[in-house]
Amino acid sequence: MSVVTSYEETGPCLKKLTIEVPVEAVEAEMNRVVGSFRKNVKMPGFRQGKVPASVVRKRYGDEIKQEVVDRLLPKFWEKAQAEKELDPLLPPRFEGLELEPGQPMTLVALVETRPEIHLGDFRDFDLPEGDVDVKDDELEEALSDLQRHHATWTTVDRAAAQGDLVLGQLIDITADSEDASDEDSSDEDSSDEDGDAGQRTQPLNVELGAAGVDEELTLALTGRSAGQSVEVDRTVDDVERRFRAEIKEIKEQELPELNDELASKFRLETMVELREEVSKDLARSKTQKLRGEREKALLEQLRERHPIELPAGVIDKENERMLQDYAERIHAQGVDIEQAGIDWKALAGQLNPEAERRVHDRLLLDAIVAAEELELEAGELERFLSMIAAQQNQSVHQLRQQLMESGRLEPLKAQMLREKAVRRMLGEDKSESEDKSESDETATDSADGS
Repeated sequence: MSVVTSYEETGPCLKKLTIEVPVEAVEAEMNRVVGSFRKNVKMPGFRQGKVPASVVRKRYGDEIKQEVVDRLLPKFWEKAQAEKELDPLLPPRFEGLELEPGQPMTLVALVETRPEIHLGDFRDFDLPEGDVDVKDDELEEALSDLQRHHATWTTVDRAAAQGDLVLGQLIDITADSEDASDEDSSDEDSSDEDGDAGQRTQPLNVELGAAGVDEELTLALTGRSAGQSVEVDRTVDDVERRFRAEIKEIKEQELPELNDELASKFRLETMVELREEVSKDLARSKTQKLRGEREKALLEQLRERHPIELPAGVIDKENERMLQDYAERIHAQGVDIEQAGIDWKALAGQLNPEAERRVHDRLLLDAIVAAEELELEAGELERFLSMIAAQQNQSVHQLRQQLMESGRLEPLKAQMLREKAVRRMLGEDKSESEDKSESDETATDSADGS
């Protein structure tokens, strides 16, 4: 018997269903709920479990109705979903629910479903190539960075030069310069300025000539000594401002020698070993960077070849997730979210193109997973969970339970399959691809128990 009385597509991915729960099912569930209430309610003048059903219905009518809805809704939504062979991307949104005595329960479900995707070419891509071999100059620069990272700073009694660290205060005197020409300033105005002066002061901590340091500031400080001050113009947020730099201390950098003593700081015995480890790290970094560039190019070309109507609700959900991640990230850095003055609406607009790309990528990769009949190998999920559990200092069982209870286990498995699809398209699993093309009988088995 059909439970869907009407069905229409209100958008590329949005479906609207009217669902009807038969009156027999409603009354049967209603009786069960009333019976459960009778066993547990306590009312003056009645023994527990002996309160008449009519009294229970009258006293707890709203609670009983809600309990009936909560019990019937999942069951009959599942029937409607199977009847129309829907593949929802998000839980449905219910509206217009009607539940009256002696009548079927009716409601409207709005649900976003996976769009139909006709796959074109997803095997041949124009991907960037690169050299991941470590050059001598790259190794030497990396070793120099290590030296600088482990350098010590010693106070010197001389003028500042390139490479020195200049410490002191940087004071925004723009307002002071403007107010100096105002002869009518009142005493009250002057006190306000004094109150603001502390807020206009920031620590001065500048390594002269270092990347990211304003050239104007470096030039102004070079040749100055402790106890001196210098004024400099700087552009802040596209506004020209004047600052006074008050120098308190100048420090000189002392680099450690590239020898076995430096190697020992990394639990290595010799400088030869340190050079080898640094070279390996550089090679890994270059390989990862190239791999990221290749994956980015692959996904861009995949999206260009497969334009589809994207489900708006799923994009909104992804946007919300990105905003939440951003909020958690800056909160972890000590930022007070409520006092930060963030324009969340504007930020959501900035993040929306990235949310659209992410949703587009997932939908296409899911289609490729299905087309290629990709599955997780036996033990693949378990190995991944073991790695995560070890990092979080908990058992695999505990982690699996957490993921299942939070509804994150299936999305995790889906993401693992998407990554598998990317590896295949990048040619990183050629042997598996060749076996698959030879015979469907050699398809990888799914993980046992996952």
